[in-house]
Amino acid sequence: MPTYVTLCQFTESGAREVKSTVARAREAIAAVEKGGGKLTVYWTQGQYDLVCFAEGSEELATIMSLAQAKSGSIRVETLRAFSIDEMERLLKKVP
Repeated sequence: MPTYVTLCQFTESGAREVKSTVARAREAIAAVEKGGGKLTVYWTQGQYDLVCFAEGSEELATIMSLAQAKSGSIRVETLRAFSIDEMERLLKKVP
């Protein structure tokens, strides 16, 4: 299953509603699980307010990123991550 890393920053609206961030994360986790994936959320210090690690289809990752962006509480940047096994497989195909 593909793995994704999502870097999140609170919008002004999200910062005002920061007390509901855990509830929003639980809703996102449930939605990803319902779609057959797995989501782990960490709150962080620094440039990003949250970092999420997700496993699921490309379609599910795209839907969830769009849904989170649509919520207006966070800005997201999603990165496809490759495991060591996936990278070894890909490197074998490099000419």
